[in-house]
Amino acid sequence: MRISARTQYALRAATELAAAPPGPVPAEKIAVSQNIPRRFLDNILLQLRRAGLIHSQRGPDGGYWLARPAEEITLADVIMVVEGSPEHSRHGGYPGVAGPLADVWSLLREHEETLLTEITLAHITEDALPDARPGHAQYDRPSRPPSGW
Repeated sequence: MRISARTQYALRAATELAAAPPGPVPAEKIAVSQNIPRRFLDNILLQLRRAGLIHSQRGPDGGYWLARPAEEITLADVIMVVEGSPEHSRHGGYPGVAGPLADVWSLLREHEETLLTEITLAHITEDALPDARPGHAQYDRPSRPPSGW
């Protein structure tokens, strides 16, 4: 999986909001603390707001804050807003002995999706990533995929 710079910026901005004390956080503070170009950040924040992941308030005391608790927003939620639904390309199988490679790519996508739907912004801000390695009980439990995933 390739994560674009835009998606990385969106995840960093959302994490900054998750770590902030209650109340609006000015875009300039997010831009400076995460070293994100301001014009780029403004577009990302607009996208996150339109998707309902964050709220905003204008004015001198304005800024942005999460629309839901950080425990309820997954990395997949943010990625979906920026990247859209992942494309599940069909490899159509490969000839001969390489045939099972298509299954490997499918499994890899499933693992990526599961991992990203398990990790929340709270996990990131608390530096408490779940043990999501294949074969561990937590990884094998059903996850809540975001709509459209």
